[in-house]
Amino acid sequence: MRKLKLVPDKTNIPFLNIRRSAFIFSGVLVLASLFLFLTKGLNYGIDFRGGIMIEVGTSEPANLAQIRGALGALDLGDVAIQEFGAPTDVLIRVERQEGDATAQQIAVERVKEALADEIGGDISYRRVEFVGPKVSGELIRAGTLAIVLAVVAMLIYIWFRFEWQFSVGAVVALVHDVALTIGLFSIAGLEFNLSIIAAILTIVGYSMNDTVVVYDRVRENLRKFRRMELTELLNLSINDTLSRTTMTSLTTMLALLSLFFFGGEVIRGFTAAMIWGVVVGTYSSIFVAAPLLLILGVDREGISADATTS
Repeated sequence: MRKLKLVPDKTNIPFLNIRRSAFIFSGVLVLASLFLFLTKGLNYGIDFRGGIMIEVGTSEPANLAQIRGALGALDLGDVAIQEFGAPTDVLIRVERQEGDATAQQIAVERVKEALADEIGGDISYRRVEFVGPKVSGELIRAGTLAIVLAVVAMLIYIWFRFEWQFSVGAVVALVHDVALTIGLFSIAGLEFNLSIIAAILTIVGYSMNDTVVVYDRVRENLRKFRRMELTELLNLSINDTLSRTTMTSLTTMLALLSLFFFGGEVIRGFTAAMIWGVVVGTYSSIFVAAPLLLILGVDREGISADATTS
């Protein structure tokens, strides 16, 4: 019985023939993402803006619409309500109130009174946290620093493992992926919180893994086919790894889609970022990282010398 294959083991798709169109397309998307970030900005969550976070447990499955209506009438500003874990677990996030700690405590008491009047029954308050503007500012700086350091670490890793042309190509692809992810959150208005920082760092790792697989095959083919034209060799290398790349992306996507639709509201932003990251990470490995080697050039003699000495 023949096996059904989504991607044949051997393909001959001329990816490099559309590299100019791909560069223009990617450049427009990156510039648009930067423009949106500078003009519209991001919908920062309470982690970054500061505010109040309350975890509530109810005796009966919570009616989120009922709770949302009761708290919306309090005029406390942006109030986000979501279920997490069991149907009796509710997470309430309220934007930071003007004033000192007393103003935040008054807002919490108003929320508790509204919940008691609307829901009744047994209500347990498992966690009440206040995130101040100083803490949120520190989180923004720490998150940005984490992303920058991750990209720099990847650059150093690729530089030592391959040649500098490969490291530059890989880092450009990483910056491309991070920029497009931020652009997605800006244009869609999705909440940007600490979990999204974690998603971006995961995207950096996933995209780098894809790029390294392609670059490994490029280096092997450079040693094997020393007289082959570089455009043809890059097409060959991408096609050699296409089956592996496609299957990895598809299986990862299946898991992420399951989490997106059935994992609940709490991790929906994270999984949305990851789904987008898998798409752009796969795209950049093929249409950004590999074609950049044509522009940067490759030291064929150095790679051949390494092969001889090893």
